Amino acid sequence: MSERDADIEFDFFEEPETREAVRPERPPQRGGPRPPMRTPQGLTPLLRLVGLIAFAIVIVVLLVYAIAGCQSSSKHSKYDNYMSKVSQIAAHSQSVGRQLDGVLTQAGIKTTDLQRRLAGLARDEEQDADAARGIDPPGRLREQHQRLIDALEYRYSGIVGISDALAQVLKVKSSSGAGAAVEVPARRLLASDVVWDDSFKDPSKQVLRKQGVGDIRVPDSTFVQNPDFYSASSLNSIIGRLRGGNVSVKTGGLHGTNIVSVKALPQGTELSTSSQQPVIASTRLAFAVTIKDSGDSPEVRIPVTLTIQQTPQIVKRKTLPFINADEEKVVIFRNIGAVQFTTPVTVKVTVSAVPGETNTSNNTEEYPVIFSLPPQ
Repeated sequence: MSERDADIEFDFFEEPETREAVRPERPPQRGGPRPPMRTPQGLTPLLRLVGLIAFAIVIVVLLVYAIAGCQSSSKHSKYDNYMSKVSQIAAHSQSVGRQLDGVLTQAGIKTTDLQRRLAGLARDEEQDADAARGIDPPGRLREQHQRLIDALEYRYSGIVGISDALAQVLKVKSSSGAGAAVEVPARRLLASDVVWDDSFKDPSKQVLRKQGVGDIRVPDSTFVQNPDFYSASSLNSIIGRLRGGNVSVKTGGLHGTNIVSVKALPQGTELSTSSQQPVIASTRLAFAVTIKDSGDSPEVRIPVTLTIQQTPQIVKRKTLPFINADEEKVVIFRNIGAVQFTTPVTVKVTVSAVPGETNTSNNTEEYPVIFSLPPQ
């Protein structure tokens, strides 16, 4: 074997050198090595946190206002619903008062019919009181609501008392003290108006203002339109008519009424047609108009109008139920309203002509006045 052969054989059988696999090198990253992760620091994260807190506060405030708005709406609805129910009772009770005046002055009514009508009006007023008891008032008005019920009960007992008193005085022929006997229960009707105004209406207005719902109206309910109607002298005339006395209007003869005087209350300032009078306009301002039957016959249902000639005008109307011949009666106008101060105005009073009246020159009078505030 030659040397060449030996070399070839050697090369053929010789194990190749083992080589470790070499991983390819990663290409170098651009921009240098990546910095390690760190917690954000600086002004921007703080502003984000403040923004989140402010947003949360806004949400809370809006929720509070929304809840408060719902509560306020619910409160207004509750008080308004209560006063709506009371208004219906107030209006009906006031109409009963007007009906009572009409029954007592109805010409030619018999005693039995009178008693029947009075019993019906008493039942109506009792139903008003029962309806009031069935109302559940808001908690803040429970005491005032009880006074409302008291006023309605006074009206019921007043009508019953008048009916009983009339039944008693009509049994005897003597007229002595008859009017005074009926006047005693009639005072309950006058008291009912005082209780309504002073113990229900005014205190209720104060509660509504404190509760933030002062725009809700508290109803009036005036049972006695003319307090003089239930005086002993007027009641004597009613009793005389029920006994068969002649108080019906005569046909023919002299008919007429005239204005005797007009006074501003409560000061009692008598107005003049020839000179301007100062009038203190307090919340109790009223006008008392004295009217005389200048004919020779009783007159019934005479309209009387008082007008304060300003801008806007104030117009008040009353009806004088009846008046005997040569008798004087007073018609009082209350709740006058907002008058103009320090500006001369005219108070005009008109008594409507009665049937058969020919001379109407003294049915209207005008009184120059100037209103001023009460002294401090």
